Amino acid sequence: MPYKRIHSAKGKTVGTKQTIKAIKKNLARVVYVADNADNHVIDPIIRACEEKKIPYVRVDSMKHLGKACGINVECATAAITEE
Repeated sequence: MPYKRIHSAKGKTVGTKQTIKAIKKNLARVVYVADNADNHVIDPIIRACEEKKIPYVRVDSMKHLGKACGINVECATAAITEE
């Protein structure tokens, strides 16, 4: 289950704005992208990951990603900044 790693991470960003900041600052170690999010939301994240050579994991559900991050709302993207 790909959500286990983000759930147990000590440091993480939740949401697209915070995730893109972490990518630009070279803080993101792994980025999670929900497949059911709108492409205009996740495509810039994926491009930034590819440019910075940061691995990203595609997950099936914004709802499950939000839950794994410890929030009660859907989440399109998240990143691990510290394990």
